[in-house]
Amino acid sequence: MAKSTKPAAKKPAAAAAPRRAAAADGSKIAKTQLIEMVADRTTLNKKQAGDAVATMLECVVGALREGRSVGLPGLGTLSVAQTAARQGVRPGTSQKITIPAGKKVRFKVASTLKGNL
Repeated sequence: MAKSTKPAAKKPAAAAAPRRAAAADGSKIAKTQLIEMVADRTTLNKKQAGDAVATMLECVVGALREGRSVGLPGLGTLSVAQTAARQGVRPGTSQKITIPAGKKVRFKVASTLKGNL
């Protein structure tokens, strides 16, 4: 039997209202929703709010790439930590492997946020 060369039909996009309701019940908040929230709470329009959010994220990522920590008052601190090389086991085969040294981004929650959760 030959495979179809047609791409799979895309599902219709969900309406904006259900996404907002889902975010209120603990789901992930998307970048576009974050931009809408910033625009609603400030005098910025959505384009300006989008630029502000994107610039802030670029600054945070840039600082982490340089190895610097980023403190976000009321939220927490992001930092880069070195990980040592270690032995691991490949799932399924039980073969021992060496996991190389690397870097991880760590997040320490601010005590004010921890107390308010």
